[in-house]
Amino acid sequence: MATCRSFDGTQIVYESLGSGRPALVLVHGWCCNRRYWAAQLEVLSDHALVVTVDLAGHGDSDASRQDWSIAAFGADVCSVIDELALDDVVLVGHSMGADVTLEASRRLVGRVRGMVWVDQFGQLDRFADERQVCDRMLAFRGDFPRAADAFVRRLFPPSADPSLVDRVAHTIGSAPEEVALASLEATWNHGRAVPALLDEVQLPVVAINGPDTHTDAASLRSHGVDVIVIPDVGHFPMVERPREFNSCLLQALARLDVKSGRVA
Repeated sequence: MATCRSFDGTQIVYESLGSGRPALVLVHGWCCNRRYWAAQLEVLSDHALVVTVDLAGHGDSDASRQDWSIAAFGADVCSVIDELALDDVVLVGHSMGADVTLEASRRLVGRVRGMVWVDQFGQLDRFADERQVCDRMLAFRGDFPRAADAFVRRLFPPSADPSLVDRVAHTIGSAPEEVALASLEATWNHGRAVPALLDEVQLPVVAINGPDTHTDAASLRSHGVDVIVIPDVGHFPMVERPREFNSCLLQALARLDVKSGRVA
């Protein structure tokens, strides 16, 4: 475990393992932490340097800031990449982490080979407006632990391991409420900016989705996003079905190599 300082002085905790190019920087989702990638570290570190990050307010990183925007989280990722002096990176983001990878890519021009998004966007043509997001937030603001628990449980299929579902629901429901509420609202509002950001960064993207996201592959591909679907998983494929997910992730990385015209 190592630390660095983000743009506002917040201490960010990260881990790195392995060596090689491109470096793979794994970004967790909403109210999660770097340990959600534990089943990927050994496999991926045989191929490249692998870095896992605790975003501010998550895991072991500090929660002293006031800005819980996606842009601020993107800056956290950049601080780790700068600390390690990485100049050839693939950003892998789960859920909210997919949005974070886009914001980090904006700041890392010429240093990012591509992005892999894990179960965040099923399509890129329809998004909730600000009022709809406010309405969705009402239950979370009324009773966060209860709303978060119910929300997380709906993200798993009936076949999921009950102990895993309980563990994830507890972790997310126990998150610092200020961080959780602000970052959830920021994530839901960030979606509307994603198509324009894709046009801005001009990077190859592969989305690894579970079927319950109702993936509209045509919508994603119209915005330049390649798609890999894992059947019979929920929102957390890297912990639900790690072996199958790892295979899909390696496939996604190979596709990025082809799209970027670079050799891993």
